[in-house]
Amino acid sequence: MKSNNKFLLFFYLSLFCIAALSFQSCFPGKAAAQTAPQNVPDSLIQPLQAAQELPVVYFTSDISPAGIMAVYNALGIVPSGNVAVKIHTGEPGNPHFLKPDLIKELVQKVNGTFVETNTVPGARRATTAMHYQIAKDHGFTAVAPVVILDERSEISFPISGGKHLKENIVGARINEFDFHVVLSHFKGHGSGGFGGAIKNVSIGYASAAGKSWIHSGGTSRSTGWRSPNQNAFLESMAEAAMSIIDRNPGKMIYINVMNHLSVDCDCISRPRAPTMADIGILASLDPVALDKACVDLVYAASDGKDLVQRIESRNGLLTLDHAERLGIGRKEYRLVRL
Repeated sequence: MKSNNKFLLFFYLSLFCIAALSFQSCFPGKAAAQTAPQNVPDSLIQPLQAAQELPVVYFTSDISPAGIMAVYNALGIVPSGNVAVKIHTGEPGNPHFLKPDLIKELVQKVNGTFVETNTVPGARRATTAMHYQIAKDHGFTAVAPVVILDERSEISFPISGGKHLKENIVGARINEFDFHVVLSHFKGHGSGGFGGAIKNVSIGYASAAGKSWIHSGGTSRSTGWRSPNQNAFLESMAEAAMSIIDRNPGKMIYINVMNHLSVDCDCISRPRAPTMADIGILASLDPVALDKACVDLVYAASDGKDLVQRIESRNGLLTLDHAERLGIGRKEYRLVRL
């Protein structure tokens, strides 16, 4: 009898241990679920429960074609129709623009066409013929077709609810495209403080006259880069971006590459050399959240003081504040490392 009791006791203890182990494997501890990404400050990682409704920003420190594809695939959106890939072709002499070899796999995956617009007089990319030549010289035409959106004409998109702009003047060939992959080199900017997705959508799609229109806060189509009212210019960028985004609901994705982090834009022929290390690639369906995440990573970097100074000296964060007020997106986000 005692032998039978010992057997039964061993049997039930075994069942209890098996059940306990199974229960533990089904419910891992909170520490494992909230492990912070490597090289990303803990302060940028939102508590999971509180962040469920926030826009997601995907991050990888792998600045390579594989890294580009990783953040793109994480978005879970498959572009359809005629796909525009908005890039910056780079002013001759500037080595920091996104290299075609880095983005080739993505562009060909979506069967995309590189799109750009001419810049204001004085720059090499101010004329269509020269702009196409520069796109070829910089290797873009070897990867995919290139279209200069304002090579034939420009059109006006109305803006409702803007403080400064009632219209946005863009390249007319934008209407040939059904979906937009906004592929931006995140870096500093002489006027805006920084350039990311919002800058690429606003100034990037604007014709030469449209660029002057944005820079002047809606007062001139021919002032070039002069910004008589800095805050009006910063808010006008957000308003111009809104006019593009509102016309393409659910048909835009945004990817920022944080490398060659000069304080100067790719439109400068002799930019300052970067004084901080490369950070990574980020992507989101929310351009405001994406740009804010990039700004936060710059502020968190131990070597980011020069770019921080450029952003603050231009009051650059006002663009994101105004974009959020306009309803383009949110400055709060959930950062997910891949």
